This record gives sequence, structure tokens and C-alpha cells, in this order.
Amino acid sequence: MQRIDSVYFAESARGGRGVFTANAIDAGSVIEICPVIVLSKKDRRRIHETKLHDYYFLWGEEEKKAAIILGFGFLYNHSYQPNAEYVPNYNDKTLTFYAKEPIAAGEEITVNYSGDPEGNHKMWFEVKEA
Repeated sequence: MQRIDSVYFAESARGGRGVFTANAIDAGSVIEICPVIVLSKKDRRRIHETKLHDYYFLWGEEEKKAAIILGFGFLYNHSYQPNAEYVPNYNDKTLTFYAKEPIAAGEEITVNYSGDPEGNHKMWFEVKEA
């Protein structure tokens, strides 16, 4: 499996910043392995009072905890037709991003925030498809 080290962030047509690749990425390649900081259920409730509300991931088998994703993990934008997906590793406290399909150089890398690459759950924000 290929590992990609040429990702960068820039302004996105989807709004805010996004993650892009300088080189083409093959389907199935690991894009990034992000370490996470796991927060308790109690701390997860506190996040809603902060700007981090839009940036945490549900964490744990029962999704009662929260995870703050390091690396570029916070910056991947949502799409209902994502070109990447993420897989949590609860033991290692990491979130691995994989290319779901080939991604061209310069293309924005997107994931489905629902955790299901095919999911169509309504998001808490307006979704802009570029």
C-alpha cells in the first residue's frame, strides 16, 4: 500500500480550508494516519460550548466519547460523494484516511462525516459540493 506525504491545506470552494494532494493518489492508499486525543463523555458535552463543536469526531465502540484529531484530520471537508474514507483504531488512538478511489494531483480530498462513505445523513451545516 502506498503512503502519501504530499498533502497540504488551502482554501476550499466548499468553504473554509480543505486538504488537497500535490501528487496523484492511487485507490486504497493511506493518505494520512492522524493521532487523536480522546475526551471523556463529560468533556464531549463541554465541546458544544466551544468552537471545537464543529471539529470533533465521535469516538469509541459506543460513540460516547469524543476525539480531537491531530494532523490534517480536522481539515478534510465533507462530501456525499467522497474520494476518501477514514477508519478509527481505538486501541492505537489513531484515525487513518484512505483513498477510496484514485485522486488526481491538485484535487481536494473529502470524506463523508457520517463515517459511512455511502451515507446520506443530514449534516448540521449546509453542504457545498464543489
